Amino acid sequence: MHAWSAPRVPTLDGTPPALRIHDSARRGPAVPAAEGPVGLYVCGITPYDATHMGHAATYVAFDLLHRQWLDAGREVTYVQNVTDIDDPLLERARATGVDWRALATEQTDLFRADMAALNVLPPTFYVGAVESIEWIVPIVEDLLARNLAYRVPGRPGAPGEAAEPDGDVYFDAAAAASAAWTLGDVSGYGREAMLEFFAERGGDPERPGKRDALDPLLWRVARDGEPNWEGDSLGPGRPGWHIECSVIARRFLPAPFTVQGGGSDLVFPHHEFSAGHAAACDGHRLAEHFMHTGMVGLDGEKMSKSRGNLVLVSRLRHAGEDPMAVRTVLLGQHYRTDWFWTAELLDQARRRLASWRARLATATLSEGAGLVASLRERLADDLDAPGALAALDDWAAGAPDRDGDAPGSGAQLVTAAADALLGLRLA
Repeated sequence: MHAWSAPRVPTLDGTPPALRIHDSARRGPAVPAAEGPVGLYVCGITPYDATHMGHAATYVAFDLLHRQWLDAGREVTYVQNVTDIDDPLLERARATGVDWRALATEQTDLFRADMAALNVLPPTFYVGAVESIEWIVPIVEDLLARNLAYRVPGRPGAPGEAAEPDGDVYFDAAAAASAAWTLGDVSGYGREAMLEFFAERGGDPERPGKRDALDPLLWRVARDGEPNWEGDSLGPGRPGWHIECSVIARRFLPAPFTVQGGGSDLVFPHHEFSAGHAAACDGHRLAEHFMHTGMVGLDGEKMSKSRGNLVLVSRLRHAGEDPMAVRTVLLGQHYRTDWFWTAELLDQARRRLASWRARLATATLSEGAGLVASLRERLADDLDAPGALAALDDWAAGAPDRDGDAPGSGAQLVTAAADALLGLRLA
């Protein structure tokens, strides 16, 4: 699967400070290794409703991380998946009368266009779940052979429910526990919270025949009316969600890689069990660090399809909104906070963007150098984009520095810094 075109990223002189992040799994601050190549995996969309503002906030946040590493001269391998086969996609396809493959293609294309418009750097590897099935099957077979996974018997359907066939394969979380991973390592949640989130986020704690209610699905054997793929000894079927990301990450990144990223709703069960699957396969941690973004609502309410209040990047673009204004709104909220999209935030972003652009005409080289240092300092502190935008505001509101530099001589440097570090196109 192809990603989107990579924009040119300007190169800045000098060296940024060491990057500090908040590691969700460590429940506190951390400083990733300062030298050598880095690996980033960010969980991608399930392509049935791309791209709402929660998606955009997450991918812009990790774009900031990507840009800070590039600014430090690091070699970055960035991997992102597309869950182009899963229950929500199939449900939406049935509800709308659209072939699931056509829906996935349409929404993935829309996502690519949105990311390009928002100036998000593309991943090095952009991988679909469907294309990864051939890699997943032998991994699940190996887990079964080592008694770290098991098959669940089928059951007759209750009134109004379909019967469950024999053979679904589940991960045995207790048997897979090791020094590299035990249940709760990533999330830090207690069992009661895990059960609640598992039920809310795609798990099936009530499935009869499981050894533990929290054990996640690895391979769903074929059902009538559902797409399926050859699974060798597993039989026809399709993979579970968590094993998809685990296998893709292991195929393209070292064990462990530097940062696993995604929205805070992925902490459990998705990132917890992706880490568990990886550790069970090779005895290594999935990632050195875990970073998660906050949730985005609308005008004080949760944003959801059922409420009909999704704010979509594509709709804003098609209405003529400057994507840089949208990006400015996103950068104005710290990536770890929960927040609400409002029309007032977009109005404020338009004004800020206009003020920065207007000030370029009088920017001097000395101002530009000072601004680069300020932006780097703020972003090194756990990607403090709101602080970086405040530094831009202060610069724009200040009188031009007449210390021997001609007005406008620093415009190119300021423009390059805003683009390289924040992904903001001011020119």
